[in-house]
Amino acid sequence: MEFKSFLIKYAEIGTKGKNRYVFEDILCKNIRSAMKRIDGRFLVRKEYGRIFVDCTEEYDFDEAVNALQHVFGIVGICPVLVVPNMPWDALANEIIRFMDESYERKDVTFKVNCRRINKEYPMHSMDVNIEAGAVLLDAFPELKVDVHKPEVMINIELRDQIYIYSVRLPGPGGLPVGTNGKGMLLLSGGIDSPVAGYLVSKRGVNLEAVYFDAPPHTSPQAKQKVVDLARLVSKYAGAVTLHIIHFTDIQEAIYHKCPEDEITIIMRRYMMRIAQILAEKNDCQALITGESIGQVASQTIFSLQVTNAVCTDPVFRPCIGMDKQEIVDIAEKIHTYETSILPYEDCCTTFVARHPVTKPKLKDIEASEALLAEDIDDLMKQALATEEIITVW
Repeated sequence: MEFKSFLIKYAEIGTKGKNRYVFEDILCKNIRSAMKRIDGRFLVRKEYGRIFVDCTEEYDFDEAVNALQHVFGIVGICPVLVVPNMPWDALANEIIRFMDESYERKDVTFKVNCRRINKEYPMHSMDVNIEAGAVLLDAFPELKVDVHKPEVMINIELRDQIYIYSVRLPGPGGLPVGTNGKGMLLLSGGIDSPVAGYLVSKRGVNLEAVYFDAPPHTSPQAKQKVVDLARLVSKYAGAVTLHIIHFTDIQEAIYHKCPEDEITIIMRRYMMRIAQILAEKNDCQALITGESIGQVASQTIFSLQVTNAVCTDPVFRPCIGMDKQEIVDIAEKIHTYETSILPYEDCCTTFVARHPVTKPKLKDIEASEALLAEDIDDLMKQALATEEIITVW
């Protein structure tokens, strides 16, 4: 059967009470943006408890489903047969046609589930269930009724128009991006930070991102890798503004003036300071990182405590309790993994201490940072002045 419409189901949005319409409107806006990625003309409209995507010209079904499966807030995508409001005899024929064209095999169990939103329709939902089941059994004797665990569920929604559907394709869930403020993601070329961006945007947060470039120690390919990762995350998060900062001079100053075992944690603190400045400048309410407890020396609970000391905004770490395989599984799901493992080093791997401190003390780190006092303010200003902005979509 050729479908011209999709019924979009959501879950968490339905709990938002009087604010539900705000979430629905943003979800509709995000769906429209997603559908612009593919060929075809699509009309997005909403009715109570439902959103519909109508396809007004030829389109690729698989591309349309794929686009919708990247929109946070959607939990179900149902290809629907839409027919005008009509008397029962005509509707019965449409139900038979739907079953005949949708399922080649008829030796299956089924159930009919009707929702009567249009209270002016002359039959009640239970009557429709009974009569629809009867006409299907008459038309296809191989069918069997199973009201508990049917192989095929025939759903009928009686609204201003009538919607018939049986398949529910999964959506990504979450909340629509744009319903929960904005965060600044520290995006490296690794596996973890793109996953962190994905997970936070799934909770409705708009993303901006910052990448710390370190030429000539890092290559142009490393920079392009991060741009590509931002673009992959943007398929779920919407447009991502990527801020690229040249961090070389700050790194070299730390390397030459600070204790070798503290290089990584001090470097991380200056990255957070710069990310904080960019967050305030761009109206972000939080920082986002891909850190996971104990994964590396700079991610022990002691190191995270010292890192947090330079931040005034909250720091979201959605990967914090995951092991590496759990993070990799998500990276593979969102198709960032293959890009993340490309062999181009980022600035975090360029200056690595041989024996990094794992239990840093804040007073010791601050004392070491005092060795940078003569130059660091100018170096920070120079780094911020190098800012390059790329918006990916």
